[in-house]
Amino acid sequence: MSGIRFSKDHEWVKVDGDVATIGISPYAQEQLGDVVFVDLPAIGKKVEKGKELAVVESVKAASEVYAPVSGEVVEVNDALGDAPGTVNEDALGKGWFAKVKMSNKAELDGLMDDAAYKTFCANSH
Repeated sequence: MSGIRFSKDHEWVKVDGDVATIGISPYAQEQLGDVVFVDLPAIGKKVEKGKELAVVESVKAASEVYAPVSGEVVEVNDALGDAPGTVNEDALGKGWFAKVKMSNKAELDGLMDDAAYKTFCANSH
């Protein structure tokens, strides 16, 4: 399974083995505006699909980032502490939030591929 998958809450997941890298979609960061702060989870934190993983604050609002998969946080993007704007500049790359060792890979089946996500975004206005 290659490529990026998306949740209905506008998070993305890129899987490498049993580790999922998670961030927010370009659509989400556009809606938020300029990101000024990211509150990342602690390494070792157990996360549940659909529950809060992180918080992102922008000039417009603070928003929860929900875990699109369940598991344990194994790495966080500490660079966002000094450069939260990276989320705006490279949402699908350097703007990732956390890496989670998945406890249930079957949860990936409920996520959308790029084409389905674009349709979802176009219809959610």
